[in-house]
Amino acid sequence: MNKGRIVLVLGGARSGKSAFAEGLVGQSGLSKAYVATGQVFDDEMRRRVGGHKGRRGPEWELIEEPLDLCGVLAQTCATDKAVLVDCLTLWVTNLMMAERNQAKEADALISTLAALGGTIALVSNEVGQGIVPDNAMARAFRDHAGLLHQKVAAMADEVYFVTAGLPQKLKG
Repeated sequence: MNKGRIVLVLGGARSGKSAFAEGLVGQSGLSKAYVATGQVFDDEMRRRVGGHKGRRGPEWELIEEPLDLCGVLAQTCATDKAVLVDCLTLWVTNLMMAERNQAKEADALISTLAALGGTIALVSNEVGQGIVPDNAMARAFRDHAGLLHQKVAAMADEVYFVTAGLPQKLKG
């Protein structure tokens, strides 16, 4: 991952997308910050978070922020730092649960990313390749995530899709 790049890494659950993005950030040669959007509500999520922390190691600065992603990026991004956001779909979930305006938040993220121009990798779950969900909230989530992915992908320098641990470069 080159300095001053924005990279989007998509994939399904347990596809290897986070590990791949961590590798990209690690190769940048910059100091590393990890912005976690997930919230720990149960033991299963606590184990997942622990696995991610263990894989990354202590050289990563950890910032936990479920809602104010734009504010955290504005405070964290610097020319000597690579920032990894994991993940956008958890952020979308948090915004939905807080009843925030998804379109407004997505546009604010795109504006923030464009203004920062730093070295940023964003991880997200591709949820639009399965069946149509059977309830309105799940369909809204799928739609919000898909529209956000399109906006980020359009402005990103590089986009990858990870399947079974194998990254496929889609852009850049």
